[in-house]
Amino acid sequence: MISAITSITDVPGVLVGHHHRLGDGWATGTTVVLVPGGATGAVDQRGGAPGTRETNLLEPENLVQRVNAVCLSGGSAYGLAAADGVMRWLSERNLGFPVGPEPHQVVPIVPGAVLFDLPRSEWGNRPDAAFGYAACEAAATAFASGSVGAGTGAVVGSLKGGIGSASEVVDGVTVGALAAVNAGGEAVDFTTGRAFAADHEVDAEFGVRWPERPGEVPPARTDLNTTIGVVACDAALSKAEARRLAVAAQDGLARAVRPAHTMFDGDTVFALATGARELPAGLGTFAEGRRAGALDALCSAAARVFARAMVHGLLTATAAGGVAAYRDVWPEAFTG
Repeated sequence: MISAITSITDVPGVLVGHHHRLGDGWATGTTVVLVPGGATGAVDQRGGAPGTRETNLLEPENLVQRVNAVCLSGGSAYGLAAADGVMRWLSERNLGFPVGPEPHQVVPIVPGAVLFDLPRSEWGNRPDAAFGYAACEAAATAFASGSVGAGTGAVVGSLKGGIGSASEVVDGVTVGALAAVNAGGEAVDFTTGRAFAADHEVDAEFGVRWPERPGEVPPARTDLNTTIGVVACDAALSKAEARRLAVAAQDGLARAVRPAHTMFDGDTVFALATGARELPAGLGTFAEGRRAGALDALCSAAARVFARAMVHGLLTATAAGGVAAYRDVWPEAFTG
């Protein structure tokens, strides 16, 4: 049985915090997906222009099994510095991989990825460690969507992008996603005004009446982009199984934008599995088959929720830096 809910923080133990600056030459920020209790981590990276941190340790054969947070940031490669602030926040609370006998002797595990939003800010204005620390301070189960955090300066094709989130429950396991929508491809069919992933909507969650007219948008495209995000669940998964979730979530990204995973996108999706629930029995005769079937159901959910999160990021974004938002081009979609 599948039921839809609303946010990545519907996964117990997952918190989200934003910090950004908008105005006076700034349009950029940082979003942190925080798991104070730790979670099995994995990653899938596609496209030709990634900007990432601590992704090799997520390979299944490597030592560290659990991560404490994922840092998503604007600022291109400069924005990777935001993760230093996340590490400081975690270390002050003795959260991390133990490397000594004392409680404070830990190394926080904070993989991260950045998106390209430099044209929306004056040169030199980009996230630093203070952004990551402030995002952790703001972390909660309730958080804003749209042009906030890492989505502050995001652009998707010709329109403003932003932060979006969604979740669903599959056989008792909650699967949620958060996306910072900043793709080179378009997210909308401009002949109709309908989002490409509109068919993933559940219970009128997008809150719009899809228009049926072409839209005219000033050219605002950039060839340097990257969508980044996280898919999380409360199942007990290995690193290899968690990576299958990240792989599947990339399918949701590709349903939402056209084209996806170009040479100019560094699309990166992290997976987190908190381990609160044992993976339920699924399809197949043998134990391995039952587990694989249950994992496959979670992977299908990961693709759906990431696609829905992409649409939410598009619809909740607001114009910035001279880039029009969806709501500016098709305002009638929001008036019922």
